[in-house]
Amino acid sequence: MNIEFPEVRYAEADGVHIAYEVRGEGPIDLVRLPALMSGIVAGCLDPVARVLHTRLASFSRLIRIDRRGVGLSDPLLVGGAPPLEQQAEDVVAVMAAVGSQRVALFGSGDAGPLAVFFAAMHPERVTALIILNSVPAGMRDDRDAALDEVRQHWGNVDSPWLLDRLAPSRLDEPGFARLFAQLQQVSASKAAAAASYGLRFYSDVTPVLSLVQAPTLLLAPEASPLHRDAAEFFAGQIAGARVATYPGADIYFGIHTPAIADMIEEFLTGARPVVVSDRVLATVLFVDIVSSTERATELGDRAWRDLLDRFRATVRENLRRYRGREINTRGDDFLATFDGPARAIHCAEAITSAAVELDVEVRNGLHTGEVEVMGDDLAGIAVHVGARVCALARAGEVLVTSVVRDLVAGSGIDFAEHSRQVLKGVSGEWTILSVA
Repeated sequence: MNIEFPEVRYAEADGVHIAYEVRGEGPIDLVRLPALMSGIVAGCLDPVARVLHTRLASFSRLIRIDRRGVGLSDPLLVGGAPPLEQQAEDVVAVMAAVGSQRVALFGSGDAGPLAVFFAAMHPERVTALIILNSVPAGMRDDRDAALDEVRQHWGNVDSPWLLDRLAPSRLDEPGFARLFAQLQQVSASKAAAAASYGLRFYSDVTPVLSLVQAPTLLLAPEASPLHRDAAEFFAGQIAGARVATYPGADIYFGIHTPAIADMIEEFLTGARPVVVSDRVLATVLFVDIVSSTERATELGDRAWRDLLDRFRATVRENLRRYRGREINTRGDDFLATFDGPARAIHCAEAITSAAVELDVEVRNGLHTGEVEVMGDDLAGIAVHVGARVCALARAGEVLVTSVVRDLVAGSGIDFAEHSRQVLKGVSGEWTILSVA
């Protein structure tokens, strides 16, 4: 097989090395976030995938990334931030390495949630979003059977994983079954494949779909009801998104891949708006000293001021450590924001432990949602929700909404159900959980 091996480079994200390749010199920076078996090397082995990437690079600067945990990149950090947060950091690191400020994102399959998450969290850095054949976590209920199938058939030369379902148009192609097995072998080990594929059942980005501001194109095959329905679901939650279908039932690259390239090129070259907005996705953390009035009375003014100075210094030290941003403080409470909910939880836990050493008890409330940046301050429903959740906490508790829980799935952070609440000034009933 005569192929040109990609010119692979590495970006560093918190000590983890992320493989990427850059090709093309077009005016659009297009970041390709591939599905599990469509990484950098796999994309060179398969001639049909090569056609797609050559087309994309003809009108863009194509930046292909192997997500952490698959391909040539380092593994996910066990016990670290949730996979989506880790992989979002990878995208930022690669963009910095190639000198890119703003990109179009193209996520397919199990990389779709990452593309959505990044677009919602960094709207100012995403000019367009393309999702190909991604299914929301809530639309799949076959986790155990699906993972067993991965473990049994991944990379199996005699019966490759999902051969008959992912690319039915190529089943009669000579040597395709063997190529399909090789694509899986170079993409991930069996264990890594099962771990990565399993994330699609936990990484529910439904709560943040409405925060995606970039022009969005959802692509799906006409003959796959599941993927068509998934595309329509995404489009119904993302303002202005549109759905386009291509012939056949191929989920992987098949004979109609050139049609996919045509739709992507038309979408990107026909509309490249600048996203300027003060609406962003953020995790808000409220920290509040319990019974502060009673403590101030007990200690007296001078001692209380000294204690508050030490408390503020402790909080700010932990905000720096976990990359939080202080929004405001009234002395005995803090409002801060984070790019990722897991870092916010770990910061809250660290502040709570450090406060005990100061003979202070704190309570914490967290929520992830849309906030409106107003200069150095924040506004929006997410801020109100975070404040209400904090008010429900007892001394030493870290309470979160179910949105936070869903976004940190796979991080190893445990939760216990606290209560269901109607929060003052906020519509609906909310599930509140405590960090175990």
